[in-house]
Parts: sequence; C-alpha cells; structure tokens
Amino acid sequence: MPELGEVEHNRRIWAASRGERVAEARVDEDSRLYRDTDPAALAREIPGRVLAEALAHGKQMLFRFGDDGWLGVHLGMTGHLLRLPRADYEEDRHDHLALFTDGHALVFRDTRHFGKLTWETSAAPPSWWQQLPPQVLDAAFDRKRLRAILERRAGTPLKPLLLQQEFFPGVGNWMADEILWRAALHPERRAGDLDEEERKHLYRELREVCRGALRVFGEDPGQRPPRGWLFPHRWKDGGTCPRTGAPLARIQVGGRTTCYCPARQGEAPGEA
Repeated sequence: MPELGEVEHNRRIWAASRGERVAEARVDEDSRLYRDTDPAALAREIPGRVLAEALAHGKQMLFRFGDDGWLGVHLGMTGHLLRLPRADYEEDRHDHLALFTDGHALVFRDTRHFGKLTWETSAAPPSWWQQLPPQVLDAAFDRKRLRAILERRAGTPLKPLLLQQEFFPGVGNWMADEILWRAALHPERRAGDLDEEERKHLYRELREVCRGALRVFGEDPGQRPPRGWLFPHRWKDGGTCPRTGAPLARIQVGGRTTCYCPARQGEAPGEA
C-alpha cells in the first residue's frame, strides 16, 4: 500500500503539468474505481479546464482543475500516476483515466482495481477533503493531540493504532515499524501504558519518520533509504538491528507482519 512518501511522489508527477489545459478525457466507465462518482460527468466536464493545484494529504490526493473542479485520487494497493508525452501514450487495459493536454497524457493506472477516483464541482474543496484529520507534520498535530489519541485508544496496541488513518494519515506498515523501532517501543505495547517520556519519544520519531519518508521517497520511491534505518533490514532473513547488531524478529500484530528488535524494543507485554 503506498504510504506518505510514495503518495507525494505521485502527486509531483501530475503537478508537473500545472498550467496545462485538458483537451480530452478518456474514462473506463465500467471501472470499480468510480464507485462513488459518475465517470461520464468527469469525461464531459473536465476538458477545457487547467490543472491549477495538486494536493496530498496522507494517502489521499486532490487535483483542482479550473476554479471549481476537484478530482480525488486514492492509489489503493497498486495504483500509480503517469505523465507521458502525449505522442508516446499507448493505452493499457489497466488505465482507468487518461487526461490529455496539448503535450502530455496524465494517466491513472491500477492493475488490481483497489484505487478510487472521485469528481465533483464546487467553489470549495469537497467536504471529505475538508474533514480529513491533521497530518503528523501539521502545526495542529502537537504533543497534546498525540496524548489525546493515546488516551482515547488506551487499550489498542501501538502498531495497529499507528495504522489508523483517522489519527495518523499517511503512516503505513513500514513507517509504523520504523517509528516504533526508533522510539524503542514494542509494537504490542498498549497505547495507554506509555509514560510521559515514552510519549515524547514517540512524538519525535513520528515526525522524523514522516519527514524522512517525504525526503527519501517523495522524490523517487525506488531509491535506497539510509542503512541506518530499519527499512533496509526489515525483510531480510537473519537480519540484524542497525543500532544494536542484535537479531530482528517478525511477528503478526493486528493482522500485519511486523518487524522489530527485541533487544531494543523489549519483550511482548506480559513476557518480560
């Protein structure tokens, strides 16, 4: 599932066409990606509009066309955006949307059909966008907000809590593992069990990992992260912690495969 950095990378791809006017739109009207919108209305209403704004929030993207046209994009598990010279575009059976400007083809391609596309016209951004929670790097996401989340979900293990998009938009599986490893917190610790010092560490590493994800993967999702991160070591059989040199372990937490370092993050609650 694309996370914060990968979503930012995709946003930048289409953002490169800001100021270009859409001349033609092709939609797959049978696609499940339009389950909450009318693809025919999109194909009819978007031509003639200029791409004016490209926004990202967590795992969501929103593109403004003209003054009041809003295209919402959720990549799902396998979706991605393309920007190709128009003359080079060859239609793929997994292309759910293609917007053509004079020079480029802006394409949404999704092989597994888990993404989502929405279209509406309104003077203000869509209500669903305005209702999204603060992002981890927003000024509104302060230590007080994190404390309130931890107290509200006191009985929830930290790993699945970090994956809840209503609290931590953009944080996905590898990011949650990275955050908890850096904060030296076991992924099965209950949110309500953290003391004030542990909350401070969690807040700091939340913000640092989000910054790092945008910096490293926002430019190119294929580039290698620093060796000092957990990320390059987390899927290796026999992998070791880059800080302690101790073996890494993989367990299931909240239905998700989770990598952690027992020597750094402690034993599971109740096993110590």
